[in-house]
Amino acid sequence: MESKQASDAQGEPNLMKEEIEQSSNSLDRDTESGQMDDKELQRRLRRIYWKVDLRLIPILGAGMHEDLHFYIGNRYSVVLLVFFITYFMFEIPSNIILRKVGAAIWLSFIAMSWGIVIIQLTGIQPLIAIRLLLGLFEAGFFPGCMYLISCWYRRYQIQQRIAWFYSINVIANGFGSLLAYGIIQMEGLGGLRGWRWIFVIEGLLTCVLAMMGYYLIIDFPDKLLKKKSFLTAEEVELIKAELDKDRGDAVHDPITPMKVLKTLSRWQLWIYSLLFMCVAIGIYGYAFFGVVILQGMGHSPGRVFLLSAPPAIASVPFSLVISYLADRTKLRSPYVAFMAITCTIGYLLVAYPKQNGVRYFGVFLGLAGANGALPAVLAWQANNIRGQSTRAIASGLQVAFGAVGGIYASVTFLEREAPTYFSGLWAGIAAQLFMLAACIGMSIYHYIQNRKAARGEMVIEGLEGFRYTY
Repeated sequence: MESKQASDAQGEPNLMKEEIEQSSNSLDRDTESGQMDDKELQRRLRRIYWKVDLRLIPILGAGMHEDLHFYIGNRYSVVLLVFFITYFMFEIPSNIILRKVGAAIWLSFIAMSWGIVIIQLTGIQPLIAIRLLLGLFEAGFFPGCMYLISCWYRRYQIQQRIAWFYSINVIANGFGSLLAYGIIQMEGLGGLRGWRWIFVIEGLLTCVLAMMGYYLIIDFPDKLLKKKSFLTAEEVELIKAELDKDRGDAVHDPITPMKVLKTLSRWQLWIYSLLFMCVAIGIYGYAFFGVVILQGMGHSPGRVFLLSAPPAIASVPFSLVISYLADRTKLRSPYVAFMAITCTIGYLLVAYPKQNGVRYFGVFLGLAGANGALPAVLAWQANNIRGQSTRAIASGLQVAFGAVGGIYASVTFLEREAPTYFSGLWAGIAAQLFMLAACIGMSIYHYIQNRKAARGEMVIEGLEGFRYTY
């Protein structure tokens, strides 16, 4: 019996290997013989990517609702700010672990961990320690999702996928405000305050999503070949072939300390990270301003929850349309610049007019710019780097600067300046102006590098024919 079990255990990997080899050989034969023409290939790829979209994007987007906390505007106290310390420190290490243990295991583990911590916020002290733990566990989810998505899609497919992924979060946050209004009505139930019930229910929902994620989240394409999945081995090989044709990095290269240092020494990645910091400043700033405006209109806390949802939800179609155009035109910087200008106009409308309706419209406009810029900035970096190890490190670094943006926004909105918040306003505008300058500078740099590569004076990213996106 033991001998038979051992034989079966050895036989399964061999059968899997034979299946991969057969599908790979079949793919090669079809391509060489012309049986799979370009139209047929594109039709099959659309069908395969539709399956990947349905399996990958919704579950990751639903989990991110609890991760970013862009919907929490007021972050003055030390108790809230300490969250960003561990959040910043563990972004890159988490991506390294993600690659080693697998996406489903790691992402569901950290989601389950932060769900448990959220529940404990109802009674465990000290709160500072709990917030540090929350930052530790949440640190890996968003950069891990970005890393995973970037390893599945071609360069000019990715912004739309990031936009859908993030839009699920935005919609969930918008309706989360409505849910919070209902939960607050549970005041006193079970001896708990209404706001404590928000933590309990959000924590339980996060734990449920984590358990679902363990079974639904798919792994990296090269790892998927080694296990049974919703895609056949031939379908995975088709995707890998497309990724190699697009940028030549379908095969994972191991992460080493030297690669980490080399990647962190690339100045371009720090610019992309600063751009993401500026995006985060815009989102945090509007999350706060929206609350201030609605409170200033004399609305009750319950109505503030209700009226916080429309600006966020309205930004979703705007972001999706911009992302579609960006992928079709294969451009990033013009759209990032447009979003920065939109966000700035929103800031000015919020700050200076006296009419509450105009100020509320400013929140709509500003959130559309801030939320629309997020997929564009993330896609811009993903377009201009090669190598899976580089992606793991770069996405961790970039998202870590979102925490810096959270701290920046928190400390510049000074309570003593209420209700104008002059420092916070102009700190936010300064961030958007930096985005404009960075877009111009990086576009010029990428244009010059592409011209040199076209003349044969250099090879970009170690791959002949590779060109920067600007």
